[in-house]
Formats: sequence, C-alpha cells, structure tokens
Amino acid sequence: MATLLRKLQRRWREAISAPSTDEIKAVYPHSQQQEWQVIRHRFLWQRLHLWLWLVLGCLLSFTLRDVYDLFFPLQEFHLLPQVMRTQRLIINAAMLLSLLVCFALRKTSFGHRHPGILFLGSSWSLSLASQLFATLKGFALPDTAGWSLLFLSQATFMPVRWSLHLVCQLGVLVYYFGVNTVLRLSTPLPEHPEIYNVSFILYIFWFCVICDLGVYLYDRLQRSEFYARKELESANDKLRLAEAKYRSIFENAIEGIFQSSPDGRYITANPALARIYGYTSPEEVTAKFTDIEHQLYVDPKRRAEFVRLMEESGLAPEFESQIYRQDGSIVWISEKAYAVRDEQGKLLYYEGLVEDITQRKQAQEALRVFFHAVSHDLRNPVLGTVMVLRNLLNEEVGRVKDGGDEGDEEVGGDGEKIAPVNSNQSSIPVPRSILERMVQSSDRQLNLINSLLEAHIGEVQGLSVQCQPVQLQGVVEGAIADLEPMLVDNQTTLTNLVPADIPLVNADPTQVWRVFSNLIVNAIKHNPPGLEITINAVPQGEMIYCTVKDNGSGISQQQSDRLFDLYFRGGSNRNSLSLGLGLYLCKQIITAHGGDIGVKRDSQKGATFWFTFPIFNS
Repeated sequence: MATLLRKLQRRWREAISAPSTDEIKAVYPHSQQQEWQVIRHRFLWQRLHLWLWLVLGCLLSFTLRDVYDLFFPLQEFHLLPQVMRTQRLIINAAMLLSLLVCFALRKTSFGHRHPGILFLGSSWSLSLASQLFATLKGFALPDTAGWSLLFLSQATFMPVRWSLHLVCQLGVLVYYFGVNTVLRLSTPLPEHPEIYNVSFILYIFWFCVICDLGVYLYDRLQRSEFYARKELESANDKLRLAEAKYRSIFENAIEGIFQSSPDGRYITANPALARIYGYTSPEEVTAKFTDIEHQLYVDPKRRAEFVRLMEESGLAPEFESQIYRQDGSIVWISEKAYAVRDEQGKLLYYEGLVEDITQRKQAQEALRVFFHAVSHDLRNPVLGTVMVLRNLLNEEVGRVKDGGDEGDEEVGGDGEKIAPVNSNQSSIPVPRSILERMVQSSDRQLNLINSLLEAHIGEVQGLSVQCQPVQLQGVVEGAIADLEPMLVDNQTTLTNLVPADIPLVNADPTQVWRVFSNLIVNAIKHNPPGLEITINAVPQGEMIYCTVKDNGSGISQQQSDRLFDLYFRGGSNRNSLSLGLGLYLCKQIITAHGGDIGVKRDSQKGATFWFTFPIFNS
C-alpha cells in the first residue's frame, strides 16, 4: 500500500509540475533526456501565457453577451434558471479575477517552477466556478459547451504532458458526477433532468479521449523530432570534428597531399605539396598545374606510367620521378597514390601523398660512389697483395719440396730461415714467418673491407636471406670446427648443448653459421685466454631461443645499450684491427629472419647473448 501511494504521489508530481534536478537525474540519466524535459517544461510555460490571453478574450466576449442579455433577453437562455441568468456576470467576474491571479503568478519563480499547477489552477477556476455556483443554488449544470472549449483550447495550445490534461478533465468530471450524485441534484432542463445522460457521457468521454490522444501523439512527435534533431546535431558535430581533424592533418602534414583529375589537373593540394613544388600556397598549385604530364615531370612519360599503374592495380606505391620546381630546379619525389571510384566503378580522381626524396637519392648516389671507392680503391689492392704473398709462400714451399740448393736458403740472425724472393732484377731475402704474418694481416684487412661493404649494402638494400629447413646442431658444429685453431690459440673451452632433436628452423644456413661464428669470435676477442663458452638452444612457442654464454669479464650497462650499433667497439677488444661490424651484422641477420637479439649481463661475470629464429612449419 505504501509503495502504491508513493507511485501515485510521484505520478501526481510529474503531472502538475516539472521534475526537480535530482528527479531528472534519477529518472532521466542521459543528458538528452534531461534537456528534453527542460524544453517541454519551457514550452508549457510559454504556451500557458498564450492560452491565458485566449481565455481572457473568450471570457470577455461571453461577458459582453451576458451584459447584452440583461438588456435584451436572448431566447436561447429561457430554459436556464433565472438565478443563473441574473448572476452570470458575478461568475464571469470571479473567473476574470482568477485569470488575473494566474497572469501574475506566471511571472514569479513559482510560475516558472510549476507551470503545471498554474495550468490546473486556471483550468479548474474556469470550469468549476459555474459548477460551485450551481451546487450552491441546488442544481447540476452540465456545461457541455464550456468544457468542450476548455479542453479543446488546452489540447491545441498546450499539446504536452497528456497526463496533465487528463487530471484537469477528471477534476471537472469527478466533481460534476460525484458531488451532484451525492447531493442528488438534477439539471434545470425539464426534458433532461438526470445527470447521467448516455449521449452526454459518450460525448464527453470521447471528446476527452480525442483531446488527450492528440496531446499524446503531438508530444511524442515533438520528442521524436527532438531526439532526431539531437542525433543529427551529434552527427554534424562528429562530422565537423572529423573535418577539423582531417583539415589539421591536411594542413600540417609533412608529406604533400593531393587530389588530381584523370585529365592531369590538381584538384586539391596541401601546404606541404606547395612547399615541395616551390610555391607559397596550395591555391597556386591548383591554378598553375593544368597539364601535369608536361608541366611537372622531367620525363613526361612518367605520367603515362602513373596512369597505367592506376588502371592495372588501382594504386601506385613508391612511384619515383624527377620533377621541375617553380624555380626550374629538378628534385626527386616519391608518390603513393590510389584511384578513387564511385559505386559504379567510374574513375573520379587520384588521391595520394608526395614526399621529397632528393636527399635520399643524393645519399644513395654517395653510397654508390663509396662502394665503388671501397671496392676498387681498397679491396682490389689488398686482394692483389694477398695473391702475391700467397704465391710467394707457395713458390717457397714448392722449391723446398723439389730439393732446392742448400745455398738458396739463408738463416737470419735469430736462426729463422729466410726465403729469398726471386726477381728478374734482384733477390730480396724475407723470413717465411714475416710472409705468413703479412698474409694474415692482409686477410684481416680484406675481411674488414668485405664486412664494411656488406654492412652498408644491407643498410641501404636490406639483407637478403634464402630460407630453408635448417638443423641447428649441425650448423653450430660446423662453426666450431671452422674456429678450432682460434679456440686452441686462445685456450678456449667451448661446450655445445644444442640437442640433436631440436625442431628445424626456417633460416638461411650460411647466415645462421655467421651469427654463431661472429658471437663466438666476439667473446674470444673481448676476453683473456682460458675462456669458457656454452652454446644452447630451446624451443619457445613458434621460435627457437638460442644463447651463447661466456664466463668472461662481462660488459657494462653503457656498452650493452650500444652493443649492436654500427661501428661500436667494446673497450676490452684485444684485437685493435676491428670496425665493430660483427654484432651489427648479427642483428641485421636476425632481423631479416623475423627474430630478435639481445644481451644479458651477469651480475657476477660474463655475458649471455640471446637470439631467436622461427621454427620451420612444413
């Protein structure tokens, strides 16, 4: 029962007044619902003012009629009780006074806060004034015309909150049927004295239903229109925001952005494109270029090639060309564009990005000159020296094997045999150990030059790998066997823990061998003799996790941060003839395979290099 009473109380408050802020938040948690309630509340308050003026005009017109009836009796009122005919002016005056009170209250904060109360107060003051007067005089007054005008005017001028209209109607009808029934009053019409006239009841019932239904439908229409407008405003706001973001990106982009027509005109251009082309504003670009083929490209055939790519694949990635700037200078650009078509597939325009790659092209040309210089000016002379020195050693070995004269071989001051170097003009005796050291030194120089070339070629063109199923244990054993002399010379103990049954990796076997070989050599070069190295590999998900661990002197945090950088050399390198390319090449190789590489510092001593290769999936 208490719950029912609370519900009725809440419905009553909703019917006669606007909900409070807390109530709005509780019942209408969304901002749009709250805004709708405020708008409907304001609409009712504004329309109430118009309705009061209408009622005032209507009341004054009926008052003039009653004044006229006093002096010139109207035949239509002859059935009314005489008391009603003579005192109607008093009833009209009471109604007029109540209207004036409503006019005054409407301008107050109470009127702003509770327009529904003013609605009911003004309505009941008009409809119940004559009913109270009739009750006091002892009869019932079915005011069909008055009620019809009242309910219809309210539904027309204030078509919101249908429940408020229903309360207004029920108040009048409950009084008429309830009070008159209790007091057993009858109408003053001799032919229809009963208050329960079936036709009258049906008329009033359907008239009220039609008015309330009209208010409900109009109110619902207003609400739907409000939410539709809000959705449209929200969509427009999002569109404006997206346009603003796009405009910001368009205006502030580093790359040039363009739209060009199929016939070779620029439709739109951003400031970056204007700067690349040497113009001060995008408008100059769109106005200037009406024939891109001949006005822009150094080679006009590039436009035809651009169009061909668009027709074949719908896009032109990394389309590089030389173009003329406004001042006549020539620069390189790279275009990334695609064709925009309508729903029927008709070509509308081309859209894409333009990047100035002049510096990159100049750098590539400089690198090509560098490669040529290294290859011809450094590598070839060193290679020639190696060949000469090896030939000298081979000639000496062959001469000794053939039983050369004892006098042909000299002994140096330290007892070392000296190999004579024969020439058409002179013979210079050189110890064999010096020739061997010269060969070793030249080999190291040649290896450094080759690594240098490989590192820079990989940096520019990317490292090429030929992947196939690779058995890691065999590759590791091969690398250890090749490094056996170095391991012996440096008294290094190497343990291979790579299991024979480990899954195959998808890799280039030569490059895998280089990674293990470089890491082993790196550990030996940066540590004193007597080093212990352990190699292992275990599966981890879709990768093989490999480690090369040593118990050497370790590395610092600063060294580990830059260890894989190009030309970085550790401070403990005992072999000064090094450019710091080994670990850099390892990183290039691992990255080309889709793996990762890193180093773990041991808190005690030593370091662990780790890297991953993808498992081969057949």
